[in-house]
Order: sequence, then C-alpha cells, then structure tokens
Amino acid sequence: MIIIKSWSEIKKMQKGGRIAHRTIELIKEAAYPGITTLELDKLAVNFLKKNKARPAFLGYKNYPATLCTSVNDQVVHGIPGSYGLKSTDILSVDMGVYYDGYYTDIATTIPVGQISEEAERLIKVTKESFYEGLSKAKVGYRLFDISVAIQSKAEDAGYSVVREFVGHGIGRSLHEEPQLPNYGEPNTGPRLKPGMTICIEPMVNIGKEGVKLLSDGWTVATNDGSLSAHFEHTVAITPNGPLILTKE
Repeated sequence: MIIIKSWSEIKKMQKGGRIAHRTIELIKEAAYPGITTLELDKLAVNFLKKNKARPAFLGYKNYPATLCTSVNDQVVHGIPGSYGLKSTDILSVDMGVYYDGYYTDIATTIPVGQISEEAERLIKVTKESFYEGLSKAKVGYRLFDISVAIQSKAEDAGYSVVREFVGHGIGRSLHEEPQLPNYGEPNTGPRLKPGMTICIEPMVNIGKEGVKLLSDGWTVATNDGSLSAHFEHTVAITPNGPLILTKE
C-alpha cells in the first residue's frame, strides 16, 4: 500500500531532509585525497548528533555504519573503513536521516581530486538522469514514467542502469511502497498522486548493468569493473509539481 502524506508530514520530512543535505555537503567538502571513508563516516555521525537527528542506516538489517561509501566500481552499500581516498577516485555517498518521526534518504557521487573526463561525464549523466526522472514526478503521470526517463537518459549516453537495486517510497519507514526501478515501460505503474513521497535514485554504470555482492556481505560492485555513479533525493509529489525534500 502506498502511504499518502499530509502537508504537515511532508514539512516534517523536509526538516530532516535539510539535515541530510547539509551532511552530504559536509562530506563533499571533506572528501579530499588521503582522508579515509571511516573518517568521513565519523564526520557524519558528529554532525547528525549536533542536529539531534539519527542515522537511518546504522543498525538497519545490522548495517554497521552511518554512511554508505562506494568507491569507483562499487555501486552501493560500501562500508566505511580504512581506505584512503585517492585523486582520480569517484566516491558515491548514500545516507538516510531519521528526524521527528520521519525518514529521508539522499545520495551523490563526489569527484576526488582530479578525475578523468570519462568519470566526469558519468557523474554528469547520472545527475541529469535524476532530473529527467524528476520531470515526470508529477500528478497524472505513472510511476514508471520516471523509470523510463532515467533509463533513456543513461542509455542514450551509452551507459547502463543497475536493475537489482531500486528507488522506493519513504516516510515513517525507511523503505515503503512503491518500488521505483530505473528502467521500465512508459505509462505503467501506479498513478502519481499528491502526498506520495519517493526516493528517485539512478545508479548508472559506464559498462554493463550486471553487479555482484562482495565478500563483506554488503558492498555491491559492477561485474565488469567499470565505474558506477549514484544520485538520489527524497521527493514529494505535490499539486504544484515535485518538491525535493533533501535540499535547502
């Protein structure tokens, strides 16, 4: 069942979303060559405590950290640790916030030092694919119109979209209905209605779409070792168009 939120609930989610956005901005500023992914995680922990917010991922299905930090060919769910970032790396950071009874979820891919033109283009296209999807996140469209817009943007650029992991509804739970894949058929899926809150999150690979689970039981990487990027916001469907809740 898709849970429709009231405007007061959406405003509460927006407050938590702003904290999530500020956390990501802090991580962007700190993600320089030499810093470890665990040090970035500690920055996020301290910032959330200061803002009286709770990390959404820590302890979720026994996940051991606040951030997911996925480097280069890692797609999602990379566990922060002793890895020191290097110039030319791209770092996908995914995180969730629990604040005042509601969850929000956000992700971005950060260039570390000087990255290749190929990596720059991947990040650019992944972000653009999010906004293509967002353009269909309007009352009257169907859910998978968002999926088609994301898929088309990525594949037109010569890339592939990850199929095993999807966007999702969000609110009082971190994951609610509906599931929102990054591929699909136009004019299918539930009709979008005011009060729906969803996470739109393209995961785009330079190479083929296939992924594998690494030995830590969490980190997902591309099968072919190609670079992958991730971009996500929590979005509310409103009568006046989509409202991104995870930004200022």
